[in-house]
Amino acid sequence: MCGRFTMAIESDDVRTQLALGQMPLDWAPRYNIAPTQEVACVPFAEARSVHWFRWGLVPFWAQDPAIGSGMINARAESVAEKPAFRNSFKNKRCLILADGFYEWRKTRKGSIPFYFSLRGGEAFAFAGLWDDWEPKGVSSEPGLPGLTTCAIITTAANSLVADVHPRMPVILKGQAMWDWLLEPDVKRRLNLLQPFDAQQMQRWEVSREVNNPARDDPSLIQPAGGGLFD
Repeated sequence: MCGRFTMAIESDDVRTQLALGQMPLDWAPRYNIAPTQEVACVPFAEARSVHWFRWGLVPFWAQDPAIGSGMINARAESVAEKPAFRNSFKNKRCLILADGFYEWRKTRKGSIPFYFSLRGGEAFAFAGLWDDWEPKGVSSEPGLPGLTTCAIITTAANSLVADVHPRMPVILKGQAMWDWLLEPDVKRRLNLLQPFDAQQMQRWEVSREVNNPARDDPSLIQPAGGGLFD
């Protein structure tokens, strides 16, 4: 799964690197993005504008928006058929902007966090899904607003990630980003959901301080003990 990630690059640089449109005015570098928080998404290839969506997909048909806390990820292998995701896979795909992500290796002494990024440290996109949700019926909580939410698609880990965790988020770069949003053919769309090339990535162990979602500062992505792993 993918349960934490970063987007620590300045707004203008992200827009240039990924050829994006309008960026949010309240953009700020982030080092510990957690589920239920707002994340930067591109839902439409035409304008390429960036919007804030809440992380944790709430399908339009859900009775209770709390369902989103358990839907932060969608598996590539079942995303086209699973009821919670199939409508979004067909009609509401998005790019979720990032420049790195965390995964944890389980050991007898506890879980050890690692940070993964591209070798150049540049921005990229996770393949994502989104949906709009509105409260329904008289039993809905009074004043409960509508939500726009999203999920990150995961796939089998590549060789760099596999000894830490068996899954990794689907990473998209260049034309693959826009193909994900625009490709009408289901088989071609699914073929985009592959493990990213391990040779283009790097990793290192980081402090367990990242376990605290209240922490959000540059120290979280620094190598623990100075150790760097390629």
